[in-house]
Amino acid sequence: MTKKNFITTAWITLIVGTFLFLIYSGEKTIQNYFFYLLVAGLYSFTIAFGNGVVNDYLNSRFSWVEETRKRTAYGVVTTVIVNIILVLGCNYVNYIVFQKRDSAEFFQGDLAFSNWFTINIALLISAILHAKGFIDEWKKATRKEVVEQKLIAKSANAQFESLKNQLDPHFLFNSLNVLSALIDENPNQAQRFTSSMSKIYRYVLEQKDKELVTVEEEIEFAKTYCNLLKTRFEDSVSFAFNVDQNSLKSYVVPLSLQLLLENCIKHNFATSSKPLNIKIFSENGFLFIENNLQQREQVKESAGIGISNIVQRYSLLTRQNVFIEKSDSFFRVKIPMLTTKTTAMETQPSKESVAYRRAARRVEELKGFYSNLISYCLVIPALIFINIYTSPQYYWFIWPMIGWGFGLSMHALKTFGVGKNWEEKQIQKILNKQHSKK
Repeated sequence: MTKKNFITTAWITLIVGTFLFLIYSGEKTIQNYFFYLLVAGLYSFTIAFGNGVVNDYLNSRFSWVEETRKRTAYGVVTTVIVNIILVLGCNYVNYIVFQKRDSAEFFQGDLAFSNWFTINIALLISAILHAKGFIDEWKKATRKEVVEQKLIAKSANAQFESLKNQLDPHFLFNSLNVLSALIDENPNQAQRFTSSMSKIYRYVLEQKDKELVTVEEEIEFAKTYCNLLKTRFEDSVSFAFNVDQNSLKSYVVPLSLQLLLENCIKHNFATSSKPLNIKIFSENGFLFIENNLQQREQVKESAGIGISNIVQRYSLLTRQNVFIEKSDSFFRVKIPMLTTKTTAMETQPSKESVAYRRAARRVEELKGFYSNLISYCLVIPALIFINIYTSPQYYWFIWPMIGWGFGLSMHALKTFGVGKNWEEKQIQKILNKQHSKK
């Protein structure tokens, strides 16, 4: 028993003992007051300690979260047995040892009723303690899930920011390489390229911190970037845009087209006799970037920023995949066009978040059942007490006890999955029959 539980039990002893002394004591003396405190302490500490030992043992063997059914079943059985033993022991010490009653009357008359009534009170208190223990364990589990979700979200956000930060130096480095080549080949084109590059780089700076941009914005930027590429490659490269008007308001990750266009140029050779033809078009909710395959030999290993960057950014935003198709004649990348603008991690529920939602629903179900159980344990003993003291010749309390008890049993079956398992088995049986007929 912890210090906190000991202090709580001591306060309960003081309150109950004082109450009993004021109501039942014939002589209001110090000796009688301490006697009632002793009796209250006997019941309070014995029942509290006994139930605490049972709870600690069961908690060490069965988890409320992972083994709810076993924990509940063993808890009900052991709690009933232990409380009957503890109450009978306390009653024997109180009535037989302290009050010198005849031991032959222990299970008869008013002592039998006292045994039965006290056992019900003890079981009610135990049920409340078990329910509190259950709720505390589930709160710990849900808090742990929340912490884990926050860590996952922070990690994903950091990863997303890292991916976006690749774009700025990557674009600048490649554009300067193109500019360097143009300065030697055609100084006038290099000058026009520098002017266009300043406009494009402004877009890069504006959009790289966004998670999603409209297809329309990305297409306009891609056309400007294609004009820049045409400045260098002239007739060696051609671009064709055929994006449906209805798709322009959808969303894609920013700079995805620029990375894919750059990927086409980087991995394919282009000459006037064998031009590289690049198509950008929309179809079935996807934006396509396709080129005829004229693969060049790689002099050095690629940095792998282009397509992998797009794939990873989409994976952090949505469950929809980026598709890559390759044949002997073409290379094609399909990026999903999203219909709703979201922030990172909103559209891709992880296994952890799904488990958290299930745990939250499970907590609500079990809280409902234990609230019903506690109400039953409170109300039914009160009805029995009223019935016996007002009309002992007719036990009308049996009817609400049976009716409510049946409803409580059905609630238990539903809460702990017995009914659900039966339904699932029946559904599976029907599906198996239909499958065998086919």
